[in-house]
Formats: sequence, C-alpha cells, structure tokens
Amino acid sequence: MAFSFAPMPSSHPEEILHDLSPFIVIHKNGTIERLVGKEVTPPSTDDTTGVHSKDVKISPETGLSARIYLPGATTSQDQKLPVLIYFHGGGFLFGTAFSTMFQPFLNRLALEAQIIIVSVDYRRAPEHLYPAQYDDSWAAIKWVASHATRNSTEPWLNDYADFERVFFGGESAGANIAHHMGMRIGLGIDLDTFGDRFKLAGLVLIDPHFGGETLIGGEVVADVKERNILDKLWRVMNPSFSSLDDPLINPAKDPNLSKLGGRRVLVSVAEKDLLRDRGWYYYEVLGKSGWNGQVDIIEAKGEGHVFHLYLPFRENALTLFKTLSSFINGDK
Repeated sequence: MAFSFAPMPSSHPEEILHDLSPFIVIHKNGTIERLVGKEVTPPSTDDTTGVHSKDVKISPETGLSARIYLPGATTSQDQKLPVLIYFHGGGFLFGTAFSTMFQPFLNRLALEAQIIIVSVDYRRAPEHLYPAQYDDSWAAIKWVASHATRNSTEPWLNDYADFERVFFGGESAGANIAHHMGMRIGLGIDLDTFGDRFKLAGLVLIDPHFGGETLIGGEVVADVKERNILDKLWRVMNPSFSSLDDPLINPAKDPNLSKLGGRRVLVSVAEKDLLRDRGWYYYEVLGKSGWNGQVDIIEAKGEGHVFHLYLPFRENALTLFKTLSSFINGDK
C-alpha cells in the first residue's frame, strides 16, 4: 500500500492546525480526524491461523490495555513460549492495538514463531502528549513482568510464558518505543520490579521511526512534503522538542546507547521507505557503540513502509515472518 502525501481538500484551510494527510488532520477547534487505523477488529480465535486473542485492562486509571495473542495449539503448561511485547506503529497519533490493520500480521506471527504476543494499546497524541506513549509502554512491560511469579492476573501469561525469553518489538513509531524500552532495561530503571525471572532477550525493530537534523541517504532527495510530515509527527507528539537530534528521535546522539538492554537486535527496513536509511544508520551506530550484543539487519527489496501489514501477504512478508521466527527462537 502506498500513501499519497497530497494535502486533504478543505473548504476552510484556515481552520486546520496540522494537516498531516494521509494520516491525521488536527483542527484549531480541537477536532481530530484520524484517516488511518480507525477500523477495529474484536478479539477472537482467528479462522486462518487458529490463534486465540483476548483484550485485557492493565490500568483503569489511564485506560491502558492490551491485546494478547496465544497460538491455538498451546495446551501444555510444561511448554513455555517466548513473549513478544509489541508496540504498534502510527506516528504516535493513530492506530490502536485493536486496529484491523495489525491483526493479520500478529496472528500470523504468533503462529509462525509460536510465541505469546502482548500488543500494547498506549495512549495517543495529540490528546495525550509525550511522555504518555512511553510511560504507558513501560507500565505494560512491568505488568507483563509481574506474571513471572506465576500468580498474577492473566492466566495465559501465568501458565504459558517463558519470562527468560522476552522480546520488545514494533513497527515505525512502535519500533522507536521498543528501542527506548530496551534502553530503560539496560539502564536498570525500576530494576527491583523485574527481578531475576524476567529477562529481555532482544529487540525487533521494523521500519523504525528515527530522525535527525542532518539529512542522510535518501532523505536528501526525498519529497520535501513527505519529509516534513514525518518531522511534524514528532512535534505534534511533543511540542517541546527543540531539535530532531534529541536522543528520543536520534539514538546516535544518546551517550548511553551502548547500555541498551538485551543481547540481540534485529532491524528490518524496506528499500522504498523514506525511513530506510535511518534503520541502516541505527544498525551501524549501535554496532560501533561498544554495545555488548549482536545487531543484524535485513532489507526487503522493492517494498515500502510497513509493507508487512497489507494483505495478501507478499513474498517479502512471508520471508519476514520466517526471519522473525528464527530470530526469536534462535536463543533457546
């Protein structure tokens, strides 16, 4: 699926505060038009994969919730499954863990990799500005970790999760969140919460949404309007940003990058994605940072941003499923 970055027609353009078409339009009167990710799908047992899903409330105070996926063949509590805590994409502004656009991918991945997936429904901007997205994601991680004692609130995690094989992952903005959650683990934040039973094995970063003040690679010749929209997503999420070289946006500027948690990182980029070179740059910088782990990268030729979400799954998407499965299960 290719997005057109042409502005949405409006008879009153003076009433628009931010036109981030084709994703979201924010009006000066506070009206928000989300143009992508509005359709939702209820949890179910998926007819194609047999994967079960359910929705859980994590924090009534903030509304934080998640959708959990469990492979349909899971019957024995003796066979513990890796856990992928997943953060959906959407520029921090659109899409939810319940959006229809994410369901086929996560159902298929749960089946292929034989993993439990916890897809986090973090709060979105502009209603909830930074750091709500990151704080919600961290709260969800701590909630998952609370099940390592085998006596918390969610039976699927109590009974079937292998808490020594936990992965953080996501696409686009969700991959950015996954990286920064890995940084919190590596820096020992809330260390007492996790104990010895919960271990971050690695990160899966698909089309990661990073940036920077200095243009690199294809950014130099990219469409200015497309580039500006991607940059503006950051400033809508956090109006206080003074520079795109903030480590939240540009991990290369983070003096603590070498302290990233986990032992392995897989970066996946797409050849025709404007964010492609940022993924490669992250791969190169992390590899040279002194981080004590292994980072790998794959590139899908001929594909655009988040191609893996669109049906029917193309050959490159099927290859990505196999690569992710091998990565997650390669550390048994």
